[in-house]
Amino acid sequence: MKYIIIGLGNYGHVLAEELSALGHEVIGADVIAARVDTLKEKIATAFVIDATDEQALSVLPLKAVDVVVVAIGENFGASIRVVALLKQQKVKRIYARAIDAVHRSVLEAFELERILTPEEDAARGLVRRLEFGADMETFRLSPEHCVVKFTVPEKFVGYYLNELNLESEFGLKLLALKRAEIQKNCLGISYVEYKVLDNFSDNLQIQADDQLVCYGRYKDLHKFWKAL
Repeated sequence: MKYIIIGLGNYGHVLAEELSALGHEVIGADVIAARVDTLKEKIATAFVIDATDEQALSVLPLKAVDVVVVAIGENFGASIRVVALLKQQKVKRIYARAIDAVHRSVLEAFELERILTPEEDAARGLVRRLEFGADMETFRLSPEHCVVKFTVPEKFVGYYLNELNLESEFGLKLLALKRAEIQKNCLGISYVEYKVLDNFSDNLQIQADDQLVCYGRYKDLHKFWKAL
């Protein structure tokens, strides 16, 4: 896919670099030349422009990319103006970063494809780490419902899936299981790669380092984890 990322601060920089590393075509833009210089060798193209200027913004191929991400965080006014200009240019898919509740409320008025809240997401991730004592990846579908991926606790190893009673006792629906497999690269160095098992039976036996992907209510996940 093709992306334009406007704002190459800490968040925009990492976003651009990671998307490019995954093989996507990334065009970056920032008003600060030093930020552009640190990325210009890592992404397809980078521009030093003031995206709040309508003429400067027209330099970017806005209609030729899949998504435009407004990653500006430190300048509320600039963020809103850039989003307004993009909407004026009839850019269809706009993602914008919100730094607080007021910022988010204003962005919501533009009916964007997605509003990004990286600071909130990072805080929630830390809460999950502190609360559950384990690394989890959670995607919230609503204030109450989520999809969560977690590595099975050591005590699960050797059990069969139907013995966990995920759905009957805790209301959690198992969507997939990811199984760790040892692979070797061209240099003969071993590394772990996870294979998704989306077709599995209740009598599948759990192995060490398996990861479960479940859907349910956040409070039921909490109940399940406390019962371990």
